[in-house]
Amino acid sequence: MKKVLVTTALFMLLCFTFFANPFKTEAAFSAKTLIAEAHKVIGTPYRTGGTTPKGFDCSGFVSYTYKKIGVSLPRSSSAMYTKGRPVSLNQLAPGDLLFFKTSKHKGISHVAIYIGKNRMIHATYKGVKVDSIHQSYWKQRFVGAKRL
Repeated sequence: MKKVLVTTALFMLLCFTFFANPFKTEAAFSAKTLIAEAHKVIGTPYRTGGTTPKGFDCSGFVSYTYKKIGVSLPRSSSAMYTKGRPVSLNQLAPGDLLFFKTSKHKGISHVAIYIGKNRMIHATYKGVKVDSIHQSYWKQRFVGAKRL
């Protein structure tokens, strides 16, 4: 009986590790592809409401990039903030979404994709580009991060 319980417990642990490991998500497997897709449009100009390589706003860029790997996201940064699970800055992984409050009158108003090494890729008024998450402007306006 004891042997059966131990065997069952080991089998359940193995199944949990294989099927429910939080680090083996579909998003984690496709983070390299996601970041490669994001890099393809660096330099694309900013366009309010833009959702294509002719011009992006921040959420249009993030939505477009995730769609390239088969993940559908809401259109606005504030709606994106309702998705996924929160992660702390010291637990960020490539592909996580970073959210910022850049306006006095709004809640979440900017979203970026974390690409590793304390860098993010996003659409700003200067176009799609890579910035440090530790730049004072962004650091002061950081609200949270989410993992899909």
